[in-house]
Amino acid sequence: MSKLFQPITVGGLTLSNRILIAPMCQYSAIDGVIQPWHWQHLGALAISGAGAVIVEASGVEAIGRISPGDVGLWSDEQEAAFKTLIADIHSYSDTPIGIQLAHAGRKASTNKPWIEKGGPLSAPQGAWTTAAPSAVPFNDGWHTPEALDEAGMARIKAAFVESAQRADRAGFAIVELHGAHGYLFSEFLSPISNTRTDAYGGSLENRMRFPLEVAEAVRAVWPRDKALGMRLNGSDWVEGGVTPEETAEVSSRLKSLGLDYVHISSGGNVAKAKIPGREPGYQVDFAEVVKKANPGLAVIAVGMIAGAHQAEAILAEGKADMIALARAVLDDPRWPHHAAETLDGGAAQTESPWPVQYARAAGEAWPGRALRDFG
Repeated sequence: MSKLFQPITVGGLTLSNRILIAPMCQYSAIDGVIQPWHWQHLGALAISGAGAVIVEASGVEAIGRISPGDVGLWSDEQEAAFKTLIADIHSYSDTPIGIQLAHAGRKASTNKPWIEKGGPLSAPQGAWTTAAPSAVPFNDGWHTPEALDEAGMARIKAAFVESAQRADRAGFAIVELHGAHGYLFSEFLSPISNTRTDAYGGSLENRMRFPLEVAEAVRAVWPRDKALGMRLNGSDWVEGGVTPEETAEVSSRLKSLGLDYVHISSGGNVAKAKIPGREPGYQVDFAEVVKKANPGLAVIAVGMIAGAHQAEAILAEGKADMIALARAVLDDPRWPHHAAETLDGGAAQTESPWPVQYARAAGEAWPGRALRDFG
């Protein structure tokens, strides 16, 4: 059997295969509450054949949203909507659903990406005061965030704990803490955005202190029969920024705290960073560094992974334990089913069966399938 379709145990969960649908912001919530768009979007992904689906970055407090259209999980109304959605999904799919809990830090208070290219909100547009490890703007023309004091950090830590408890009650099986892409935890971890001189800045030991404190607090309330992880940057793509080796050390500390996996991405912390090429699998090497340094910790690779054989090779070569897909499943919401048909001469298809309602479009049931190449 292909490695991609072998089961894997992550924390207290056993997933049917090693394909994860990555969090993808939809910027379509109202007051942090999911809308009909999210029902169709997440419902379709839940029948894709993936091992698990992670809901988009969801703010733990209102000022922690990237934009006014972001999902949140700080209120009873938001929790109730998620609980209904998950119950609906589980009426027709047993795919585990997770959520990425996030705080956008200095990259909060922005437009939706299709409005003014997602730049910072103006006062007439409803801009709010943002918070970060240091009073350093993300880019020229951006608002200057307020540097967090101990009371502010305590508030945010408590917000993550409360959101995790809400996630549990709502029926989520996975919580992923967002520590990548230049959002709050990523800002603390990077010396580019963290210029503090207290116990939370300077050395890597200090820069990782706050993300680890939050992770430990969430671990204390998140059930062990579920899964808990963190997304991290393997690189800021600028000299003097985060390195894969530092990320491997952070991952080791997360493992010692009882987290079950890390999800290795990159970029987003420096507006003018030059990301070379964005070629297929351009972030996989970062995941490999983390995996080699942390045996026993599940490592997820992500970034420009689009082909079944490409995904299979990453796992077969021991560079990661799971594959996360984002744009690939927006392009093809049946990617896991198609990959199963492609690998092992179709033998993996039994490990990712199509919903019975769609079976007449699977495999050889529809002759038109021969016109497409899913390799």
